[in-house]
Amino acid sequence: MSTTKKNILVAAGKRLVKQQFLLAFFVAFFCVIITYFIWGKQHAYSALLGAVIAIIPNIIFGKKAFKYSGARQSQQVVDSFYQGEKLKIIITAVLFALTFRFFPIVPVPLFSVFSLVVIMSLLTPVLFKH
Repeated sequence: MSTTKKNILVAAGKRLVKQQFLLAFFVAFFCVIITYFIWGKQHAYSALLGAVIAIIPNIIFGKKAFKYSGARQSQQVVDSFYQGEKLKIIITAVLFALTFRFFPIVPVPLFSVFSLVVIMSLLTPVLFKH
């Protein structure tokens, strides 16, 4: 596979990660603002933490997953996806643990926004068809 073709494949993956991040950011921002005006500061703070817990591991996964491309590096591509997913799960667990330990949170907005951001990330390829 030529270098140009590899760059196109990596660019498409990186573009999807960027779209996913932007969609997650805007959904989270909208949810936090709505939560603040309806339920107040503490609920909005919890919603913001839920969004951060969902977004940060996705960004790290995106950087790790699209590090390699091409047929010659196929094993590295697969390995980077697995390593990225493992790292994403570990970081998510650590962020949840730190949040529950050090921040006064309201669980419903935290888990609601976390779940919504994760679901929106999964729907990004459907919403941004090319």
